[in-house]
Parts: sequence; structure tokens; C-alpha cells
Amino acid sequence: MNNLFPVFLKLENDDLHLLIVGGGYVGLEKIEAVLNNSPGATITLVSPEIRNEITAIAAEKPKVTLITRKFEDADLDEKDVIIVATNNKEENKRIKRVARARHLLCNVADTPDYCDFYLSSVVKKGNLKVAISTNGMSPTLAKRLREVLTEALPDDLETAMDQLKAVRDTLRGDFAYKVEELNRITEVLVKSKVEVKQGTKQELS
Repeated sequence: MNNLFPVFLKLENDDLHLLIVGGGYVGLEKIEAVLNNSPGATITLVSPEIRNEITAIAAEKPKVTLITRKFEDADLDEKDVIIVATNNKEENKRIKRVARARHLLCNVADTPDYCDFYLSSVVKKGNLKVAISTNGMSPTLAKRLREVLTEALPDDLETAMDQLKAVRDTLRGDFAYKVEELNRITEVLVKSKVEVKQGTKQELS
């Protein structure tokens, strides 16, 4: 069972500060994943060695701070979310324990048992985002599913969302009425999908 609770963090909120520990390939992967989704996130990255690609990213992102030294427990001060990505597994686990003592959410790369949360594989179509989780079992499968969904979802979804928002803004009544009306309006999307599937099956038979 996948009992993870999915959330979308507002990392561009100035009240949230993300710390990444590790400046190697995995650290690069993590900072790119964050900035691809939240370009205005406030990030501090600390590591005794930092890849040139990360330095180049920081040069273009004023809210990204690089600290070139080993991690110190004080680096957790005034941070909200932690991603640990060093090549020292024991140090990764120690940082996780220190973060837990401070009630900070922590992700330890490639160590699911030490993660409070996982980074999802994300499908993006304008304002639509679909996060895919395999419960930490297979990030590779999640990436493949992202490719499939990116190809399958139509590019005009943004127009549909704009229209639905306009309809929602004009609806009067209580919350239950608005939900019922929006469900009725969007029911055609489900019916269209079913009809396409049925048509495909008939063509193949």
C-alpha cells in the first residue's frame, strides 16, 4: 500500500527556506528538480565541493546561496525543509537524526527509510501538475510514466482550465452546489475519454 499523503509546497513563499546538503551530481539533480518547479525558491546549498553546474545556477538565481564547507548542525537554523545528498551515508543519517530532533522534514537521497517525504516525478502542462509516486520503490518507473503522461495529456488543457475557472467564478450558491455544477460540466471529459477507448477497441477488433 502507498500511504503517502501528496502535497504541493509553496517553496516560492519567502517564509519557506530549503537546505540542500551536498554539491555533487545528486545535489545538482535535486536543486534542478526544485527550481524546475519553483524557480523563485529560497535555497541554501552547503558542501565542501560544489559542481560548476550548481555554481552557474546560483549565479542566475539571487535566492540561491552556496556555502563551500562541510555541513554544520547550525546550518539547520531557520530552515524548513531539508534535502540531504552527500556521498557519506553515515553522515546523511546523522543529519536526518538532527533534523528530526528539530522537527524538520528531511529527504535523504536514495535512502527511502530515512525520508520524511519523496521528490515526485512531475508532469507539467501549464498550470496543471501531476505528481507521480512509486512509494520510493522505483524512481525510474516514475520517470517513464511521466514521459507517457506528458505525451498523452493534450496541450490545450490550459485553455480548459481558464474556462472552468471563469465558470467557477460566476457560480452562485454554497460550496456543495458549486462542486455539483463543476462535476456536471466536466463530466463530458470523462465521457469523451470512454468513447475514445471504445472506438479504439472496435477498430482493433
